[in-house]
Amino acid sequence: MPRKNKKSPKKASRPKKSAAKITQSPDFNDRTLRAHLAKNLDADTAHVNFDKTIIGWPEAARGVKPAGSPHSAWELLEHMRLGQWDILEFIVNPKHVSPPWPSGYWPATDAPPTKEAWEKSIENFRSDLQAMRDLISNPKTDLFAKIPHGTGQSILRQALLLADHNSHHLGQLVLLRRLLGAWPPQ
Repeated sequence: MPRKNKKSPKKASRPKKSAAKITQSPDFNDRTLRAHLAKNLDADTAHVNFDKTIIGWPEAARGVKPAGSPHSAWELLEHMRLGQWDILEFIVNPKHVSPPWPSGYWPATDAPPTKEAWEKSIENFRSDLQAMRDLISNPKTDLFAKIPHGTGQSILRQALLLADHNSHHLGQLVLLRRLLGAWPPQ
């Protein structure tokens, strides 16, 4: 039972809601949504993009795991490439079978087997990223329809998943590069 004459603690005050209505901008349309999605995949509005992060990575440091780091640059690059490839293939290929988790999404070695493997991984990552941009930019692509061979996923959901996954691992690559003393890129 509360005591009389005792003031109860004040609740934190919140700003009063504006009476303004939130409406859809007359400039917002399907093309705008697609442009925003494509820009989100570029990941250079709120943080650094893929090319700035990966280009010029010192060859000797591609397989190095600094103290406390669970992954090398090679592992992260390949994981990003494999994850992106899997998302894209899932969308466009009804017969696609995803690799086993987690082994199918990570390389077997800390370092790239060759300089060419590193370059090929970058090339494939860029190619699949462009394919995803092309897919979501195409006005014939229904971003909201469920993928027929999926379990309720839409292309919009997969595009957002891809942007989120890539940005997460790009952040890890930036941190890794800082720990290796190779940031900013020369």
